[in-house]
Amino acid sequence: MNAQDLKSSILQRAIEGKLVPQRQEEGTAKELLAEIRAEKARLIKEKKIKKSKPLPEITDEEKPFDIPDSWEWVRLGELGEWCSGATPSRQHPEYFGGNIPWLKTGDLNDGYIKKVPESITNEGFQHSSTKINPIGSVLIAMYGATIGRLGILQIPATTNQACCACELFYGTYNKYLFYFLLANRKNFIKQGAGGAQPNISKAKIIDTTMPLPPMEEQHRIVAKIEELLPDIDAYDKAQTELRTIEQRFPNAMKKSLLQYAIEGKLVPQRKEEGTAKDLLVKIRAEKAQLIKEKKIKKTKPLPAITDDEKPYAIPDSWEWRRLGDISTIVTGGTPSKSQPLYYGGNVPFYKPADIQDNKYVNTPKEFLSIMGKEKAKFVPKGSVAVNCIGNIGKSAILPRDGATNQQINSICYYIYPDYLYWFCQSMMFILQLKKVSSMTTIPIVNKSKVEQCIIPLPPLAEQHRIVAKLEELLPLCQQLAANP
Repeated sequence: MNAQDLKSSILQRAIEGKLVPQRQEEGTAKELLAEIRAEKARLIKEKKIKKSKPLPEITDEEKPFDIPDSWEWVRLGELGEWCSGATPSRQHPEYFGGNIPWLKTGDLNDGYIKKVPESITNEGFQHSSTKINPIGSVLIAMYGATIGRLGILQIPATTNQACCACELFYGTYNKYLFYFLLANRKNFIKQGAGGAQPNISKAKIIDTTMPLPPMEEQHRIVAKIEELLPDIDAYDKAQTELRTIEQRFPNAMKKSLLQYAIEGKLVPQRKEEGTAKDLLVKIRAEKAQLIKEKKIKKTKPLPAITDDEKPYAIPDSWEWRRLGDISTIVTGGTPSKSQPLYYGGNVPFYKPADIQDNKYVNTPKEFLSIMGKEKAKFVPKGSVAVNCIGNIGKSAILPRDGATNQQINSICYYIYPDYLYWFCQSMMFILQLKKVSSMTTIPIVNKSKVEQCIIPLPPLAEQHRIVAKLEELLPLCQQLAANP
């Protein structure tokens, strides 16, 4: 049960007479009603209020639940003087800005009203039908999106026509009425539905039936409600904080797993798997062979990695290396659109829109011909495509040989593509890209900057074990995200 349901349940129990026990010595609501009617008659006799039409008898169908024997069903119109306010003409600026508080439904806060932002002058009061409602009056909004919103005045105040105020006769505790109206807010909203602008009328309000307890029991009910509500508010706050944690936790857990993986803490090191130094020897040999075969070009040596660039310690069997040392970076391009012969073949032409939240690049919408492929940049299957313009850092593995447009730099060859992909998903890599991106309206990271990014390199067999462990654990994060 959420906090709102819990609050509704407590309010419902309160108005059904189930929140506090009844006490015989506190008398009955029938006796209280006699006193309320006597006071009303006196006020009419003294011409302080006008005599109103008798309200209809309450039928059994209007009693939605049983109440204690000492309680009575009454209509709200029996308990006090209800009136709606008015708005002085806005065409007369002199009617506003005086010292008489003037309240609108937007000022209602479901609590005590201690001050309001607008006021009217005595002249504005005299030229409108609004009334000054005394301290203790209970207010309810009748129009629009605020239907059912409440307040209790702690200052004398007038209201606009969208607000109905009740000055209670002796015998009804204003806070008990307040909580009854709060418990029935959904009913008022339901009654107001259906028109161009939702609204309830004063007539509907005064016709509403309410279970009335003896006076002292009203006070005990309110005291019990106000003892419980802070606990519900604390529960609501705790639930909100828990939901926030639950929403953040899967993503935070994924980041932590990736960080553990690239720090060498996700799986143990095994001596028999050799070292990253051994792997580097093989990488250099393969790279030299590709240069010899003219499949890639020879590149300038990259600067050595300084100790200041190394963000954390890695296992002894690992090595820090720049991406350009252990891979070939290829920046894509777009063949001329004025040459139709470059397009319409079967060579995938990948763009940033094809890099979504998947491990592999989506099937592209556009394909190149063999001629178009020659004009673009060939990228082999297994390369990791990284978006380097705009939403920089988004990456995925190419499932087929193909080409990319100029917004993508592809990291090709030499190391296990899946390990490289998960490294590119890590905050370490993304932060490196953002740090070296151009300070323009649209961030850009060029090929040379990607080449200089550093990567912690494990032995090849350990790369495979790291990926296997990540792909065992990361689905659990997705399950948490789907079922918080």
